[in-house]
Amino acid sequence: MTKLSTAKIYWKSTDDLLEKLKKLSSARKITEFIGSLEIDDLQWLDRAWHLQARRNQRPELSDWRTWLLLGGRGSGKTRTGAEWIKAIVAGNKLFPGDGAGRIALVGGSFADVRDVMIEGESGLLAIHDKADRPKWLSSKRQLEWPNGTIGYAFSSEDPEQLRGSQFGAAWCDELAKWPYLDATWNMLQFCLRLGSNPRQVVTTTPRALEMLKKLIADPSTVISRSKTIDNQSHLAPGFIDYLTSRYGGTRLGRQELDGELIEDRDDALWTRKMIDDLRAKRPEELQRIVVAVDPPASSGKSSDACGIVAVGRDGAGKCYVLRDATIQQASPIEWANRVVSTFHELEADAIIAEVNQGGEMVKTILHTVDPTVPVKTVHASRGKWLRAEPVALLYERGTVHHVGAFAQLEDQMCDFGPNGLSSGRSPDRLDALVWAIASLALQNNSRPRIRTV
Repeated sequence: MTKLSTAKIYWKSTDDLLEKLKKLSSARKITEFIGSLEIDDLQWLDRAWHLQARRNQRPELSDWRTWLLLGGRGSGKTRTGAEWIKAIVAGNKLFPGDGAGRIALVGGSFADVRDVMIEGESGLLAIHDKADRPKWLSSKRQLEWPNGTIGYAFSSEDPEQLRGSQFGAAWCDELAKWPYLDATWNMLQFCLRLGSNPRQVVTTTPRALEMLKKLIADPSTVISRSKTIDNQSHLAPGFIDYLTSRYGGTRLGRQELDGELIEDRDDALWTRKMIDDLRAKRPEELQRIVVAVDPPASSGKSSDACGIVAVGRDGAGKCYVLRDATIQQASPIEWANRVVSTFHELEADAIIAEVNQGGEMVKTILHTVDPTVPVKTVHASRGKWLRAEPVALLYERGTVHHVGAFAQLEDQMCDFGPNGLSSGRSPDRLDALVWAIASLALQNNSRPRIRTV
């Protein structure tokens, strides 16, 4: 019997293995070769990522500092990042990197790090054998491997937590939706100072952000690109066909499915730079907070999302976008629960509900969940572009700030032109944003009160 794993016979890639199989001139010889392997070897082959990985999932054997993986949804980015971490911890020379015993795991929030990077289906716990599997210590926010290597979980919501730390490697997931992207990234770079050659892997669906553009242009960055369809064999049947039929060829589809970095529309009311320049922390005092809801016309699988956005106003009249709680494919009672829970969590003053879709029924549904919440109904008498223009002007004047990043909302803002979104879909999140800001800054009908947070 051929013993691959104990004999240390490793193929460098799937291509090398296929080349070897091609040299076996008949199906009989291939069958004999496979049949000569022991069960341990077959299991080893099944787990050997360097044999399964596509070419765009394997790192270059060059002197890079950042490996940037730009890919569509479900294209295998998370698995690739997790496998790189696993490989450098094990000292696999086919995956360049030296963790130096300390690795940073950075996501948009701690929940993202835990649920996706660590405990997710393609996360670090799932891809390890039992003998090599690290232990997740949630109270410490640490991942400990049997060989002593420690992974430390960090959230982009608090860049200062990175201060004083040092690492030999880092994995940054979905960087394009980090709330405080520049501050977190800059802080992390000062921390990568251990080992012989500190490196970092970035796995993200691209967005036209200045920091991401700079990273792409950096000569120390190597880039791998992947599309959702590249990973079709690992996705649910019909998933690709459904999304392609709905979003194929659109700006959203090119970004979310093809992994392209799509620049802002020339005729859009907002730009990425405008929004980025106005990011701010939540002020200690807000006079008024509203939660706006733009209900969908239906609740089926092909229905629009229910836009839910919360905005606050301070004593100087500036507005702060606090949360995008938009929910997709939800029944009326589900989105009503989301609206009411957001209202209470933020201690808001009112719910602003557009009633063009559903009339007074919208107010009735909200009061079914909680009869005490104050609901103000609004009707859209003008087109979406005309309603959005005065709100965009407030951004230009610097009087609206985003507390963190709201990726999907901001994508709609920068893709909204005179004819709507390029996809033809409803700008549900943007509609809710416009109603919320309009009620706070374009109307003089609210009694202010001071709150401290």
